[in-house]
Amino acid sequence: MSTPDAARPQAPAASAGGQSDAAARAIRATRNSRRWGSWYVAEHRFRVMRSYAQTVLVTAIGNPVIYLYAMGVGLATLVDGNLGADAVTGVDYLTFVAPALLCSAAISVASEEFTYPVMLGFKWNPVFYGMNASPIQPGQIINGLVISVAARMLVTCGLYFGFMLLFGAVPSPTGFLAIFAALLTGMGFGALLMGYTSTLTEDTGQLAMVMRFIILPMTLFSGTFFPLDLLPLYLRWIGWISPLWHGTELSRVFAYGAVEPVWLSVVHVLYLAALLMIGWVWARRVAVRRLNK
Repeated sequence: MSTPDAARPQAPAASAGGQSDAAARAIRATRNSRRWGSWYVAEHRFRVMRSYAQTVLVTAIGNPVIYLYAMGVGLATLVDGNLGADAVTGVDYLTFVAPALLCSAAISVASEEFTYPVMLGFKWNPVFYGMNASPIQPGQIINGLVISVAARMLVTCGLYFGFMLLFGAVPSPTGFLAIFAALLTGMGFGALLMGYTSTLTEDTGQLAMVMRFIILPMTLFSGTFFPLDLLPLYLRWIGWISPLWHGTELSRVFAYGAVEPVWLSVVHVLYLAALLMIGWVWARRVAVRRLNK
């Protein structure tokens, strides 16, 4: 009869011990979420990207092949045939235009990832609210978006640069630095786009207007296909404020040693970095306001 009596007090103790272990695990999970929340969000975005991985790969490989072939074998043949091997700023046309196409590819990734996916997370499939219901903070959600897009952009720019090498469009040994110039270009523009998209509560065509009236003119008037100096003075300001022009000029310095003052190269970097920080902070503040209502 003594055995059951001795066993009775041990049951609550075991239960308390189990609850204590569960509470400790919950505390650790909370701490990990608060510490690594940005990376958890980035992992979520990577898993989402797997659903359209074929599109990512096709565009990352197909675009450089099509554009570089069109410029290198098509348009460049006409330009170089009429103006010579040093047709544009002392280099052949393909060498001149390839760094601009590299930066344009980064802008393209930014326009894909920082628009409708952001709108999706806030409105159509509001996963951002679900994340915010956990210990993950609104700022970490934005950080995770930035990390995931930067990773995709880096892969895209790396593949694009590989095709530039195959086409012989990178004569300078420092050409690989053009990848990071393009990355900074895409992230600088994309962060501003992310900040703007975060403010939208309804899709009434604003993002389509951005594509038509900001991205397209920016591509045409940023010294992408011809030197900016050839434009009339009253149109050059479009290039001067364009992230694409700053990134393209910086990429050309790395890719083939385009001549420009050192201070101007520094201005390119500072301008793009400033855009990145402004857009990033803007998006974080909007996320805090919207998710913590």
